[in-house]
Amino acid sequence: MDTAAPPHLSWPFFTDAHRALAAHASTWVADQQIDPRDTDAACRAWVRALGAAGLLRYTVPREWGGALDALDSRALCLLRETLSAHDGLADFAFAMQGLGSGAVTLGGRDAVRHEWLPRVGSGDAIAAFALSEPNAGSDVGAMTSSAVRVAGGWRLDGEKTWVSNGGIADFYCVFARTDPATTGPKGISAFLVPATTPGLDASARIEVMSPHPLATVQFDGCFIPEDYLLGEEGAGFALAMRTLDIFRPSVAAAAVGFARRALAETLAQAHQRAMFGATLGSQPLAQAIIGDMATDVDAAALLTYRAAWQRDTQEGRTTAVAAMAKLGATELAQQVIDRAVQLHGGRGVRVGEVVERLYRDIRSLRIYEGATEVQRLLVGREVLKAAKGAPVPPT
Repeated sequence: MDTAAPPHLSWPFFTDAHRALAAHASTWVADQQIDPRDTDAACRAWVRALGAAGLLRYTVPREWGGALDALDSRALCLLRETLSAHDGLADFAFAMQGLGSGAVTLGGRDAVRHEWLPRVGSGDAIAAFALSEPNAGSDVGAMTSSAVRVAGGWRLDGEKTWVSNGGIADFYCVFARTDPATTGPKGISAFLVPATTPGLDASARIEVMSPHPLATVQFDGCFIPEDYLLGEEGAGFALAMRTLDIFRPSVAAAAVGFARRALAETLAQAHQRAMFGATLGSQPLAQAIIGDMATDVDAAALLTYRAAWQRDTQEGRTTAVAAMAKLGATELAQQVIDRAVQLHGGRGVRVGEVVERLYRDIRSLRIYEGATEVQRLLVGREVLKAAKGAPVPPT
């Protein structure tokens, strides 16, 4: 794969430090050779390698062993795009260190941050984010996992599913209802739960089309010390949303990386594939399809890095632009990769081909961290909220 810097690095969203980071990551990841056949072992190996390379330090702030003073969305996005273009599991391993520890970064007590975040940044500890339940995925308000006050802390009971890094994580950021009198998103709190906690069972693994560590996790009378409460009691839903505001644009960036790799593979195929006495790339229909692909890649990248730039440089919540980026980039990337498979013909569906892998990799991005349909609702609500009371345009 060509490791040259992607053209969008010249856009004004980035500083020279961002450009240098992307160049370093692109050169580094091209040299990595990690056997993907054992998914758990491969994910652990990626975490160790990313930690040794210093790249995981971008998932935590400098005060707790990170590379920068605060989480930088543009750095996270550039790293995810670069890693996903090389290997989907590399991107997954990086992303979950950030998402899995994000609630600790934002809401953990200093002692807990000092205990866990340096280990996240060095690759010594694997993080997981446990929000969804069997009947409470997009509808977080339907959550039934509960945490009840006991002497010295909390008793946690319930079940979480679709937990990325489930089964290999060293700790889980878990969200549970602490006020049974409330409904909806109110009365939910967040906790750090070490994987060694008695009563925690992550043995129920989930197999998916693009392999990565995934599990249903049971909590049966788990004791959580008071210090492991993240943020304020009852404010867990807001903490989860703040975490997702940071990391949703990075999901879009992973989609951009997949799409950009699909376009690169298609361009190589177009130049090399003989067809009707010329090449595939000389056929007008193929040129038109590639034109659509290139346009969609740039559109996805623009949405993504606009959201990351706004989160890094502007005051206030970035819910709408983060949701637009996640919605637009994942849907556009799916179209790009589908066209790439089509232009590869029979090769495109053969197991082991890059575009076949990308076709499986991209599908889950349209679902996790808020499905496409949820992002549409978020964008619509935010746009309506912003327009409420705005002057009516003249007729």
